[in-house]
Amino acid sequence: MPVCFVRSAAVTVAVASTLIWAPAASAQPSEPAPSASAEPAETPAPDAGSVEITAKDTAGGVLPGAVFLLLDSAGQEAGRGQSDAQGKLTFPDLAPGIYRLKQTATGSPLHEAVADQDVIVTPGNTTRLTITDPFKAAKVLLQAKDDKTGKLLPGATVNIGTGTSTLLTLTTGAKGTASGELPVSSRRMQFWVKEIKAPAGYGLYKPKKTFTAGPGAPVTVTVTNAKTATVPKPDPSDKPTHQPTDSPSSPDGSSSGTGGTASSAAGSDTSERDSSSVAAASSGESTPKAPAGSLAHTGADATPWLIGGAAVLITAGGGALLLARRTRTHSPTGSSTEV
Repeated sequence: MPVCFVRSAAVTVAVASTLIWAPAASAQPSEPAPSASAEPAETPAPDAGSVEITAKDTAGGVLPGAVFLLLDSAGQEAGRGQSDAQGKLTFPDLAPGIYRLKQTATGSPLHEAVADQDVIVTPGNTTRLTITDPFKAAKVLLQAKDDKTGKLLPGATVNIGTGTSTLLTLTTGAKGTASGELPVSSRRMQFWVKEIKAPAGYGLYKPKKTFTAGPGAPVTVTVTNAKTATVPKPDPSDKPTHQPTDSPSSPDGSSSGTGGTASSAAGSDTSERDSSSVAAASSGESTPKAPAGSLAHTGADATPWLIGGAAVLITAGGGALLLARRTRTHSPTGSSTEV
């Protein structure tokens, strides 16, 4: 009897325990799990873009080994690389915005790098660029020479071009040379040269010469000129000198143009001087004065003495004749005597 009581009590306790625990479980339900929608939503990241570059030259050939640098809007490096064998280079995973593209090397000694440029990257898109590197200019040396001696000549002007276009004009300086840069658009080009002004004292070189030039390579162009046949101009200082003649000049100082005129002038001058001498003798002057500006005449001073002597002889002859006539008239024999 006691044993059964104990077992019944244990069962009762067990049942009682079950009854006590069950209401507690239903009276305190567990807290619900937090919902994902209750948390604040995060802003999704924007889609990235990219830049794809193709490097070429002006002839259309690709340029492998060209080096490029990409900078963001803050000036920070966003990418760096060089073109592959096909001239391609890609900058991936770029945030949208404006970038600065710089070319630091062309990968070829024949080409020049292009200037910096801006690149715009848009979300989810690829910005494709074709970079065209120009060829380096050819270096031209012009010479103008004497065609006989080879002497370099200054003052020659030439035009250099291709097709119908003139690309460069050069004029030789004091040393007979000139230099310049000739733009080229391929690895080998043909040009022409035409002289438009010759050096002083030389004829124009008329033929149109042709030559070839490449990027960055020096080339020498020579034109030859022949001297022109010129008549020397008279020197203004070499004026003819007047040679004095032996003919006497006129009283007014002017010389005669012809021999007959000179003789007439001389005779007139002599007559005038003789008249002046007679007048001077009658006035008691011993020596007549020569007119101013006249030349001396040999024997001019003896003219008055000759005239006086002739008068004495005439007078003496006349007296002798008269005496002879008188003697013949008074002769006793009556004969006449001839003298």
